Amino acid sequence: MKKIFISVILILLYLSVISCGSSSNLDLSNINTANEKATIGTKILYKKIEEISKQGIAFGHEDATAYGVGWKDDGGKIQSDVEKVTGKFPAVHGFDVGHIELGRSHNLDTVSFELMKNHIKKIHKEGGMITISWHLNNPLSGGSSWDSIPAVASILEGGNQRKKYELWIGRLSSFLKSLQDEKGDYIPIVFRPFHEMNGSWFWWGGENTTPKAYKQLWKETYSLLKKQKVNNLLFAFSPNTLSSKEEFDTYYPGDDFVDIIGVDVYNHDGDEAFTKSLISNIEILKNKARNSNKPYALTETGNTKFGENPKWWTEALYPGIEGTGISWVLVWRNARPNHFFASFKEDVAKEDFKDFEELKEILFLPEVKKIDY
Repeated sequence: MKKIFISVILILLYLSVISCGSSSNLDLSNINTANEKATIGTKILYKKIEEISKQGIAFGHEDATAYGVGWKDDGGKIQSDVEKVTGKFPAVHGFDVGHIELGRSHNLDTVSFELMKNHIKKIHKEGGMITISWHLNNPLSGGSSWDSIPAVASILEGGNQRKKYELWIGRLSSFLKSLQDEKGDYIPIVFRPFHEMNGSWFWWGGENTTPKAYKQLWKETYSLLKKQKVNNLLFAFSPNTLSSKEEFDTYYPGDDFVDIIGVDVYNHDGDEAFTKSLISNIEILKNKARNSNKPYALTETGNTKFGENPKWWTEALYPGIEGTGISWVLVWRNARPNHFFASFKEDVAKEDFKDFEELKEILFLPEVKKIDY
């Protein structure tokens, strides 16, 4: 009887292994995430991000399925401006949890957190990757992220707004832990807080704080999330357009607190300058990534010259990222006809976007799903 029992157990173990696909054979022992208690799924995501960079560049879009130019999600079939143009969904989907800290039901861009949660679950099930930013309000003034009244010191340990910040982290943690798949496993997320800190437009960056205080804010936020047992995050650090390696290092909290490094580069000064900026910025990332043994990405980008160049995708963006080794490129949201970053049906660059999608190096959801990692 004992032998029969052991045989049954072995058969069940074997079936569980072969049912898991390629990820069951992954060696995760050499994946050192910032959070040593990261879930297996989070470590698998890290491995996937590493593997993507060897095969191409995953394409991403902010709020891709929540709304687009002229439409909002109506609770029916998931749609996307990108899918309407190319027939494919993005591989990387960005969302923002600004206003989760206030206990609101919708984020700062009027996306329901319940809708966001449902879309994240569906995207994850389809093999997509999720990245989340956090445009949190100014804890001192009550203004938005763009309220530049200095507030970092007030939420560090010992600060007069510390209890409020711990409450905010608690609300954030509850949402992040609610992101679970059908089996009840936590969905892994690339979390990108306090981005573009080398600029002064957010209360947490530039002239509104000091590099020392910023680094402390990052480390304490990381610790507070760990204390809340949020173990499904990869932490992404992403400054705005850089002028030097030294500028990157000025705010960098250290390898022990970061999983992925990135940069946000937008086209503000024309296509030629933009392409050059991409090349120089990604080179800074590549060198840093090589020394720190971390994946790197173009975490935000887009053309602010809305609809001006019908060849922007293949003549401005792609020459700046081609062969760079970034894991993904994410363009910002499609808010309205005069403020959009991915192509849509009436966009003058629609045909060029299709050509961009067809490039062998550019990977949309169907291509990323096929990667054996």
